[in-house]
Amino acid sequence: MNKYMKLAIKEALLGMKNNDGGPFGAVIVKNGEIISFAHNEVIKTNDPTSHAEMEALRRASGKLSRFDLSDCEIYSSCEPCPMCFAAIHWAKIKTLYYGSTRNDAANIDFDDQYIYDVIKGTAKELQVKVLQINREECLEPFRKWKLKIDRTQY
Repeated sequence: MNKYMKLAIKEALLGMKNNDGGPFGAVIVKNGEIISFAHNEVIKTNDPTSHAEMEALRRASGKLSRFDLSDCEIYSSCEPCPMCFAAIHWAKIKTLYYGSTRNDAANIDFDDQYIYDVIKGTAKELQVKVLQINREECLEPFRKWKLKIDRTQY
């Protein structure tokens, strides 16, 4: 058993025991050193983004004082949802290890298929009405960003 995945599972079980959220845990590692670990805290925080991976990313970024985690890897007790998968990419993490699959999660009523269908454009009904407004006005910060000399690109 991989020791980092073992910790991710331990975190998932702890979160369940504490009624913090769903049965998910994650660990971020850099050069063999554990940087952060977390479990799902959606219920505890009333924050729908408090998934284990998101919490582990926030803690790792805080501890390392940077948003680029390209020298880290992440271990997740379950295949990440689309939000977490995107955040892992935004953090530039190069390796993701996961245990159970999204289908395993769907079998216990954590089903992300609808979100995958929306992303692919194949959803039969849309839960969120999406309307574009005020594009020209919203481009103003972009124009200023492009000209900003001291910007930090990420």
